[in-house]
Amino acid sequence: MVEAAPVTLVTGARKGIGRFLAERYLQAGHRVAGVSRASSDLKHDGYVHFEADIADERAVRSLVQDIVKRFGGLDNLINNAGIAAMNHALLTPAASVDRILRTNVLGAFIAAREAAKAMQRRRRGRIVNFSTVAVPLALEGEAAYVASKAAVEGLTRSLARELAPFGIRVNAVGPTPVETDLIRSVPQDKIAALVQRQPIPRLGTFDDVANVVDFFLAPRSDFVTGQVVYLGGIG
Repeated sequence: MVEAAPVTLVTGARKGIGRFLAERYLQAGHRVAGVSRASSDLKHDGYVHFEADIADERAVRSLVQDIVKRFGGLDNLINNAGIAAMNHALLTPAASVDRILRTNVLGAFIAAREAAKAMQRRRRGRIVNFSTVAVPLALEGEAAYVASKAAVEGLTRSLARELAPFGIRVNAVGPTPVETDLIRSVPQDKIAALVQRQPIPRLGTFDDVANVVDFFLAPRSDFVTGQVVYLGGIG
């Protein structure tokens, strides 16, 4: 009996790393669902896009139910959606902190929870969360962002334990700066200084990130859970 193609949900799929990963797994034969706050121009027979805020509990619950009805289940969640703001803590308004935590922490939690509900029915699944090297580097000027991603790492480890009995593995990737909208507003000297703190002093690429995600999704990684892999040699 031939197994059906994997079903993969990518959050923040409209552009950047999320768009790259959605296209990558479509090319690999996955059936892919993407979600972002805005519409997407990605067209593929195996792709469906949802316009939703991942911090909207009702919307996420509805779209996961739709994915299960449409594709018969859910195998993978790539929890990529995230926002950042670079500013000194003394100059960061509470509204910015609230927005960052809402998307990066609450959104990641809701997406993981709803995906896990669907995955547990078949006693298998993969969840890949997104952290950042800004956490181990305690990057100055990004206190709210670093706090949100440190929370994601804690969430990853706790979920790994809670979901292991259901055959669901939960890991995280921590990219270095990658050429996306997330860093285009950051002064180039700040990015250059950060890159020089890495043992491998260069910007990351989409492929660098995808290689780690590939590993976490692979069936051979069934004994790997609760891990955070940083890129660029950061540890």
